[in-house]
Amino acid sequence: EQAMVQNSLGSGVIVSTEGHIITNNHVVDQVDEIEVQMSDGRTKNARLVGADAQVDLAVLKVEEPGVKPLKFGDSDAVQPGDFVLAIGNPFGFEETVTDGIISSKGRPNRVDGFGDFLQTNAAINPGNSGGPLINVRGEIVGINTAIISRSGGSQGLGFAIPSNSVRTALESLLQQGRIIRGYLGIQTRTLQQGETDQETDGVVVEDIVPGSPAAEAQLQRGDVIRKFNGREVKSFPGLRSLVSQVELNKKIELEVLRNGKPLTVATEIKEQPIDYQTARAAPSRQPGQQQPNPPVPQEPEDDDLQDEAPLAGVEVGDLTPELARRLDVPPTVRGVVVTNVDNDSNELRKGDVIEEVNQQPVTSVADYKKVVGGLDPNGTHVLSVCRHRTRSFVVLRAR
Repeated sequence: EQAMVQNSLGSGVIVSTEGHIITNNHVVDQVDEIEVQMSDGRTKNARLVGADAQVDLAVLKVEEPGVKPLKFGDSDAVQPGDFVLAIGNPFGFEETVTDGIISSKGRPNRVDGFGDFLQTNAAINPGNSGGPLINVRGEIVGINTAIISRSGGSQGLGFAIPSNSVRTALESLLQQGRIIRGYLGIQTRTLQQGETDQETDGVVVEDIVPGSPAAEAQLQRGDVIRKFNGREVKSFPGLRSLVSQVELNKKIELEVLRNGKPLTVATEIKEQPIDYQTARAAPSRQPGQQQPNPPVPQEPEDDDLQDEAPLAGVEVGDLTPELARRLDVPPTVRGVVVTNVDNDSNELRKGDVIEEVNQQPVTSVADYKKVVGGLDPNGTHVLSVCRHRTRSFVVLRAR
């Protein structure tokens, strides 16, 4: 009896010197073998590190030392009209580059609440899935993932997952093999005409999920959420995006309008219940086996921990506004500056700004010491780093 063999073709982009590759989940879903063709024509076997069907992202790894990764740009800074290039394998034509502009931002991702799409008119065809959408500086601003077409080919309506969403998902997949989603636990409705004529007027709470962070905050039906942790809430997709960017178990404040009067309530963002998840991870697990629970953060000590593993040899200082200008980093960046680094500290350089360690923000030297103090010296750790105006990540592994 003959076995049927089915092939899938897509694109991807290398995002670390260790050989990590980002692509779409639908490109590698339910396949037995993954083969990657490098730009010089060589083929390499790749293994699946982690994937998520809802966000439609997968992380692969090839054993190819010395590969040069593409850096992440800031998708929040992208504006309609910005020039972009789409790179991929449309219909098997290798390394095809098409140009276009960002047509729109914030197009609803109807499948998942993790982030909305960038829309582009750069030609995207079957086979482009998983390839990068890059700006004029050669930075990744999106991962091409979908088109709308009556013909099956490009009709100028392409959609990409924003790079900031990709970067957050990538760090979670590298750490956990799955995406950790926070949730607030509200149901909402669109404001009706006459209730508001301002985009910034907030989100109306229609219902509250029992036992959720919203319930703990004692939100009520009819409340209008105006601010989330100090940031204006313009729409439900905007609120959803703000929630996805907050670390778990962190206390946040909600500014709401209740019966016409302003009110501030506090709660902690929790992980979305397991029955909402569709994430899968490699190595594969047995059918019915539940995903592992996220690790419980360890309580750090107050001692000076900068000389301890796994960041031994890395010294940091506070990022002042003057220093940020000299380093040419965006004014919105918050983190600590690498002031000294030994030669064995992977990709870190003097002047890099470390924004997060394992998705935990480090906005001061004190924060950095506390977070580093809780790291497992035998574990894998992901640093979110800003170098000038380019965001990327550094993976630290036990030696």
